[in-house]
Amino acid sequence: MVTAAVVKELREKTGAGMMDCKKVLTQTDGDIEKAIELLREKGMSKAAKKSDRIAAEGVVEAYVTADNKIGAIVEVNSETDFVAKNDEFRTFVTDIVEQIATKNPATVEELLEQKSQKDASKTINEVLTEKIANIGEKITIRRFARFESNGLVEKYIHGDGKIGVLVELENGTSELAKDICMQIAAARPEYLDKASVPQERVAKEMEILKAQAMNEGKPAEIAEKMVQGRIGKFYSEICLVEQPFVKDPDITIGKLVEQKGAKLVKFARFEKGEGIEKKEENFAEEVMKQLQ
Repeated sequence: MVTAAVVKELREKTGAGMMDCKKVLTQTDGDIEKAIELLREKGMSKAAKKSDRIAAEGVVEAYVTADNKIGAIVEVNSETDFVAKNDEFRTFVTDIVEQIATKNPATVEELLEQKSQKDASKTINEVLTEKIANIGEKITIRRFARFESNGLVEKYIHGDGKIGVLVELENGTSELAKDICMQIAAARPEYLDKASVPQERVAKEMEILKAQAMNEGKPAEIAEKMVQGRIGKFYSEICLVEQPFVKDPDITIGKLVEQKGAKLVKFARFEKGEGIEKKEENFAEEVMKQLQ
């Protein structure tokens, strides 16, 4: 029996689609090495050979429909910044983010199995595999978010795709939404509001703040009061509605939205390569390997 874990492992090693992986694993009785060979025979060898490389460059792109009702944001990674600026790569990313907005896949795996809306004869995974072969680098569709709203959705891309933001707003204007997008890009909030912050995160922060106060020589009861005062700064750093508005620090984002009669629903902020451990390259060693 072919397990989901084995299918996932083969997909991570080869970049092939989930269904393709399942088919070849069934044919090879779950033997991963034989399955990799079979995928290579089917024309996926270049993608498979690049599967162990680290793709931490790339681009974040966003798309919003003309009526601002649907929006999507995606991070697609490449190995080098040079490829991230390649027109073929950029076109591929643009097509992918539009596909997400239009076809509404639930996961990256589901997206890869969808038929491409640009070429219905191919799946997204087949298009991706072709791009890897043509461009010559590992390319990964890492993550995406999609919003559909009765209000409006707005986007913002910073630094030629280094940071992307998507915001959903009710009863607001596109201008307000764009201001909030830029706030999110600059101030890096992690959560929408206090209620969104996991309780264990708050409890841990309060432990740290109390320890800091105690280390300052404050009695326990005074330390407790200091924690209550300092926890507000914690919220103002990680919660969007608690942050001072960058254009007018005298008011918070929450107050700004309230004054405009609007409501913030949710947001997504993607930063290219965040959380990916980049491999330190020794170019002298790399050249020597190629010469040997």
